[in-house]
Amino acid sequence: MELNLNIYETMALVSTIFYLGKYMRWKVSTLVKFCIPPAVVGGFIFALLTLLLHISDIITLNLDMTLQNLFMTTFFTSIGFTASFKVLKQGGKQVIIFLGLAALLVILQNSVGVTLASLFNLNPLLGLCTGSIPMIGGHGTAGSFGPMLEEMGVAKATTVSVASATFGLIMGSIIGGFVARNLIIRYKVKTTHDESSNNQPVEVGDFNEENPNILSFKKLMNAACFLFIAMGIGSLISKLIQTSGLTFPSYIGAMLVAATIRNVYDIRKKEIYEKEIETIGGLSLSFFLTMALMGLKLWQLFDLALPLLIMLIAQVLLVGIFAYFIIYRIMGKNYEGVVFASATCGFGMGATPNAIANMDELTNRFGFAHTPYFVVPIVGGLFIDFVNSAIITIFINLIS
Repeated sequence: MELNLNIYETMALVSTIFYLGKYMRWKVSTLVKFCIPPAVVGGFIFALLTLLLHISDIITLNLDMTLQNLFMTTFFTSIGFTASFKVLKQGGKQVIIFLGLAALLVILQNSVGVTLASLFNLNPLLGLCTGSIPMIGGHGTAGSFGPMLEEMGVAKATTVSVASATFGLIMGSIIGGFVARNLIIRYKVKTTHDESSNNQPVEVGDFNEENPNILSFKKLMNAACFLFIAMGIGSLISKLIQTSGLTFPSYIGAMLVAATIRNVYDIRKKEIYEKEIETIGGLSLSFFLTMALMGLKLWQLFDLALPLLIMLIAQVLLVGIFAYFIIYRIMGKNYEGVVFASATCGFGMGATPNAIANMDELTNRFGFAHTPYFVVPIVGGLFIDFVNSAIITIFINLIS
């Protein structure tokens, strides 16, 4: 039996699942303790439910995910509006350092994948399908490199890549809070709330809650228009990029346009409605993550053989250890270093939105950290895609 939901019914269900996640976090203190976002909690519960329905062959639920890409693009466009060159002067060095560390993580992920695949007498190229292709690259890179590897004779490369990206999406959110919490406890890190007596911890998961008395229709409308204009022009730029034969995320054009608009307004010293853009972006992130987790087909993981499961677990350990022992120390050995480590677990295992969600959950609880919010989206949303594709191509050529 199949049940097809239209776009309105789907969004009603998505909203309900998001609040289910908030309710479960309220009931299960462990979820709050490890900073698991409500979108991930609710979405994963739904994914487990669809898994049970699939196994029992009771019903197949088909959702209309038309808005998922819109929410994703809106979120990244809002991040593009934060790319101010004025701010870059304050954190430019950190961008270069963090990008270098991310590139090192890409090399390590592929090295681990290729090595383990060889030990299990699998095609070494299949190891890349559990390395940076699905982990740093996420589902987009998995969907682009998987078919290419299959054309090169790597059987089930697309299935393994997509399944690995799904696994990484879940684990990136889970270990991000775990790593951050243990760093804070072990090294007695002073957080923003510790350093300012005026700051009080807020409920984890309440994103960008504002005083309703300062709500302004004019500012929200202007912010929404800025976002849609950047997204519209950006879609044309993305199409031009795709004609070059290069593989980039679909939101790159919108981010570039948003960054351009932001810097033009900075030069002219005009208001860009940054807070309202950030709020709309935050709402979009919550919806996008909820829909992404709801769309997981967990039964795909059952098709992976034991060697591939071991390879995935090895990637989790690699990212966790890398974030804990390397990212934290090099990015400052302070609270910002903790936030960077948590973010690395997110985008290092599948998606920059997971990195932002990890940071949101952490900073909502322990206080804001400015530099990571500037550096991580720039590295994870822009530069790492270039670096990752180049390194993957080098590995493919060396192995083949």
